[in-house]
Amino acid sequence: MIAAAGWTFDIDLQRKIVVAAAAWVVAVLLVPRPRRSLTIWPLILLALAPVPFLAALVFPESAEAPALARDGSHFFLLASLLQSALLVFAVGIWERLARPWPRIFLDVFRWILFAAAFVAVLYDSGVNAGNLFTGSALVTAALGFALKDTLGNVFSGLAIHAERPFEVGDWIQYDQNQAHIGRVVEINWRATKVITLDEAYVIIPNGQLARASIRNFTKPDPWSRRSLFVVTPYDVPPQRVQALIVEALKGSFGVLEQPPASVVTNAFTERGVEHWVRFFTTEFDKRDRVDGMARDRIWYALARHGIEIPVATHAVRLTELPPPAVEPPAAGVDRRVECLSRISLLEPFGSDLVRRLAEQNVDRAYGAGEQVIRQGDPGASMFVIMSGGVEVTARDGAAPPVRLAALGPGDYFGEMSLMTGAPRVATVTTLGETRLLEVGKESFRAILAAHPELVEGLGRSLRLRMAERTQAIAGVGRATPEVQDIFRKIRDFFAV
Repeated sequence: MIAAAGWTFDIDLQRKIVVAAAAWVVAVLLVPRPRRSLTIWPLILLALAPVPFLAALVFPESAEAPALARDGSHFFLLASLLQSALLVFAVGIWERLARPWPRIFLDVFRWILFAAAFVAVLYDSGVNAGNLFTGSALVTAALGFALKDTLGNVFSGLAIHAERPFEVGDWIQYDQNQAHIGRVVEINWRATKVITLDEAYVIIPNGQLARASIRNFTKPDPWSRRSLFVVTPYDVPPQRVQALIVEALKGSFGVLEQPPASVVTNAFTERGVEHWVRFFTTEFDKRDRVDGMARDRIWYALARHGIEIPVATHAVRLTELPPPAVEPPAAGVDRRVECLSRISLLEPFGSDLVRRLAEQNVDRAYGAGEQVIRQGDPGASMFVIMSGGVEVTARDGAAPPVRLAALGPGDYFGEMSLMTGAPRVATVTTLGETRLLEVGKESFRAILAAHPELVEGLGRSLRLRMAERTQAIAGVGRATPEVQDIFRKIRDFFAV
């Protein structure tokens, strides 16, 4: 043994130092590198083991100094050994085989092991630890009453980690207030911290959460369902409206294709038929934008098909206002005639036939980002851009879509499907609010039936159009659809 100022630093203590140090080395080797910061506490306790002997040197004549120094050193060594053993089991071994322990569990076991080391050293030194607790019952009761809320939050935090109703990163609603929806950013001993959709930082005591009914929007699946309600007139068939809405939601921001969107008739109200629109999104933090853009798509889709959203029937007019300006039918036809007259494909048509097309077809408004036609879909119409603009893209198999062109007012697309019934060879998406004139097959059929000689002129114009398109997309490496006998295809499609 080593003597120092009347007290001893015995061999047993040296063995405990070696064991505690070896346990710390094993913990460092087994704990994953990202978690090695947890081994700092056992190292600090190991480094504090000689401190009681150094403190005893301040009182060299005290008879109790050697015993207190030995007991203090034993406490630090035992605590370091237990902390290292905890890390070896809970982090080094358990986390390699199963889910990692929550940080709060590690902290609780640390304090339990600290208490166990303290009680073990007291018993080893001959002190009855039970007398300490029974003798301080009044103090313990007072502390327990003062720390009632804190201890409740701690145990609630343990229950939250054990049951795992939510985790860091989940979106939850923690009471009935719709404004109290937020993303969990931290779960600690006392409270859970969330950031709401209004970017407010809210700290919720764990005890309050343990008593609340919690809604988790990201469990068990990462998506959540959104609901919108749309009212349409009674004279429009509900199934037609539902099909239009489902189609309009395709490609809208944040709306998932799987699970698919759905629409059901929800109620018959004074305004009209109420439709319940349900769709799913993973963009929960942008849910207001997701809902808003979905409403935009629904409005444009209904407007294109002449379906007005009815207003409340309880409005009372107190003053007679001048009627809103409505475009005369003849003015609309004149606009469409002017637009069609600039189309090179229709040069074989005379002014009378162009006006006939303008009278039998209508123009419609589209919102930004809507897919007017989709590659591979069947089609029997062409579109002329009256205002706004569109983007033409195409994909080859599973490759990403390639941008072929951007079209503006006066341009047209979809003529191959109109003339031959061929599937759409590209996808056309609006770049902003766009008005398109759709020319359908039936109006063309009537004209060609009366004037079959126009097939020759249309075939020549279409061949020229296909040659221009081949040159435009040659650098993309895509092959244009082969049109060897365009005249025969036009005659077969229109039966002329």
